[in-house]
Formats: sequence, C-alpha cells, structure tokens
Amino acid sequence: MRHASPTTLDALEPLLAELRTLPELVERSRGVFYRKGRAFLHFHEDPKGLFADVRDATGADFERIDVTDEPGRRRLVESAKARL
Repeated sequence: MRHASPTTLDALEPLLAELRTLPELVERSRGVFYRKGRAFLHFHEDPKGLFADVRDATGADFERIDVTDEPGRRRLVESAKARL
C-alpha cells in the first residue's frame, strides 16, 4: 500500500479541508497531519480503495479506515475529533 498520490488527494480535497479545521492538527505536507509534533493521520491508496491511518486511542499504533466512500470519510472525521 502506497501513500496517496497528488491526484488521489485532489479527490479527497473536501475531506482534507474539513480536517484542516480541526484544532491541534498541523498539515506538514498535503494529506499528512501531525498533532503535538507526532504523526497523527495520513492517507494510502491501493487496488482495494483509499484508506486513512489515524493514530489509535492509545497513541501507540494506527487504525486504518476505508475512506473510499462517504460513510468512511464521516467515520474518519468523527474518529479524529474523538482523539483530539
């Protein structure tokens, strides 16, 4: 699974714009968000779809969320908000 390409990030722009409004998140490069200097959220693509890795509640690992479709994108935003 590779990091999301610029073209893929273009398709996710409305989601990225919403994530940019969340307090504490800093977008160091397009689609790669940090919280308190630590990687918090980034995107991948593969033949199965588009995925986001968001730091889990323990802060030790990442949870992968399918963001290919709108329900997954809503889940990602809610998960990110809950962890901030």
